[in-house]
Amino acid sequence: MACVKHETIVLILGHQKKSMSAIILNDSRVHYEALGRGKPVVFLHGWVGSWRYWIPAMQAASNSFRAYAVDLYGFGETSRESLGYTLERQAELVQDFLAQLGIGRVAIIAHGLGALVSFVFTLRRKDCVDRILAVNCPLDYSAVNRRVHKANTLELTGWLSSRSPGSADFLVDAPKADQKAVHTSMIGLQSNNLFNEVKAAGIPILLLYGAKDPAIQTPNLAVDANQTVQMHQIIMDGSGHFPMIDEPAQFNRLMASFLALPSGSSPRQLSLKEEWKRRVR
Repeated sequence: MACVKHETIVLILGHQKKSMSAIILNDSRVHYEALGRGKPVVFLHGWVGSWRYWIPAMQAASNSFRAYAVDLYGFGETSRESLGYTLERQAELVQDFLAQLGIGRVAIIAHGLGALVSFVFTLRRKDCVDRILAVNCPLDYSAVNRRVHKANTLELTGWLSSRSPGSADFLVDAPKADQKAVHTSMIGLQSNNLFNEVKAAGIPILLLYGAKDPAIQTPNLAVDANQTVQMHQIIMDGSGHFPMIDEPAQFNRLMASFLALPSGSSPRQLSLKEEWKRRVR
């Protein structure tokens, strides 16, 4: 069982002090932030960035839910832990985090790396996962642009943020990421058949992709005869790698509709409504 304690850390940002929430799991600091009240929703970031780019989505979800955003090992303000960079150890972080905070069954909103971690977590603890919104998640190793494998985190940040106007404020933590954390996760993706395994688990999953994402290839699930009715795919035409930043109003409306579905319901009834698009033009 993980050894845990809570701590409040004060950061000096310019002339301002900002406290952040963290727990200590097995001698490693795990940073998180939380907003709102209600049923729990956990946000997991991708290969570029940290909890921070989830702020608008967390604020939207916090109207009806208790929203948690966690920095995975090697990202943001969570400890660098080279032995914790496998998908399995990142999933264990999520499992220990939920257990130590007394959080039960959750909905998960996850992006890229975070979505892969949510898949591994689901295979470990299916009983703890109500539904997953997986954003720009590669369904196999070949779906990831080779630049993600080779580039350092600073190069990745510049490449992907250039496709997302206004992303700079939300990606200030990106250069902190340990490049080993990115590359180790790729090894896990290459050696596992995560998508087919999690598909068989029967958890409702909404797969959301930005049509302009240069890093992750959008799958063609329309030709997948074995696609479960519990799975659905939506493409946001105006988004790149960060739909939650590129088109926040549409993303948050879709997220709210997904979270409002009765437990166990298929997300296939969801779509991007034309009136949402008109309102944000």
